[in-house]
Amino acid sequence: MRAIFLKEFQELRRDRLTLGMLVVMPLLLLVIFGYAANFTVETLRVTVVGAQAEQIEDLIDDNDELSDHLDVVSTDVDGDAADAQEALVDRTANVAIYAEDDTSFTVYIDGSNLFAAQSAQVVFTQLSAQLAQNPQGPQLDIEMLFNPDLKTSWVMVPAIIGLILTFIGTIITSIGLVREREAGTFEQLAVMPLKATSVILGKISPYFLLASLDMVLITVLGIWLFGVPFVGSVWIFAVGAALFLFAVLGMGVLISTVAKTSGQAIQGAMMLLLPQILLSGMIFPLDAMAAGVRWIGYLLPLTYFTMVSQGVMLRGAGWDSLWLPLTILLVMAIVLFGLAVLRLHAGITPAKPRRHGAHR
Repeated sequence: MRAIFLKEFQELRRDRLTLGMLVVMPLLLLVIFGYAANFTVETLRVTVVGAQAEQIEDLIDDNDELSDHLDVVSTDVDGDAADAQEALVDRTANVAIYAEDDTSFTVYIDGSNLFAAQSAQVVFTQLSAQLAQNPQGPQLDIEMLFNPDLKTSWVMVPAIIGLILTFIGTIITSIGLVREREAGTFEQLAVMPLKATSVILGKISPYFLLASLDMVLITVLGIWLFGVPFVGSVWIFAVGAALFLFAVLGMGVLISTVAKTSGQAIQGAMMLLLPQILLSGMIFPLDAMAAGVRWIGYLLPLTYFTMVSQGVMLRGAGWDSLWLPLTILLVMAIVLFGLAVLRLHAGITPAKPRRHGAHR
């Protein structure tokens, strides 16, 4: 029994990936759920538009209760209602207040940002009730845009599309490549008269096509079953999905270059998949996370695909609104896929024979 006990410890010590799962994963879960598991958005970004914009900003700044929850990020005295709504499409603000005169204000709330919208609804409903007590005071009109009924499915389905692509790109891809290495067929490709780049693209292409088909299927089912709208450009959505898929496929290939068995591939993929689920804004809003954890979310590809998918499907956002997340996805795709190709290229390229000097 003692010999078996020591043997297991020695195997664990040699299996660094499993050891990392046993040590790192509990710490990661503790940090994530301790600092990131928060559904309440305390501070809302507000833009104020219209002739009375500066007066509204002063009103918010002078009211401690409002200033604790509302952060005025911009004012535009020359803007109109369309400008106020455009700020929500671009997601530069969670709430836009249009104040053309001092008798009535219109509050536009971004319903595609579910938890921020719920917080904004509470704050401005209370403010509207206070203003209604004074018949001579201004009246408040609240309009929920992009998700009028605050349906969770409308927000979750665009993010779930990204989650499915992440699952295929990391777990399925890494397992498929590792199984070929276990069977010994992957190394046989090194002696074939093919370029390593062609081999790599040939191995990865089926996963790309499979994930693309799944994306179309889930998108159509989400629209059909849950009534999720698709008001934006299909082309922008397709470009964002392609860039995101290249990034997660790169992650999957990178895992396969490190893992030696299918079990290790699954463990490595889970270590990358869990933060994507919990820190990308898919479940817990990024605005509600502690600053020390939030920055991790901004390093994850799923964060930016969720911005693109929600922006296109719910808000009808265009290139001018989504250029930043699309650019970041492009950079991530180039870096991750490039590293994966280089590592896999080195793994299947046969070593050159050493040259021996002439004997004297």
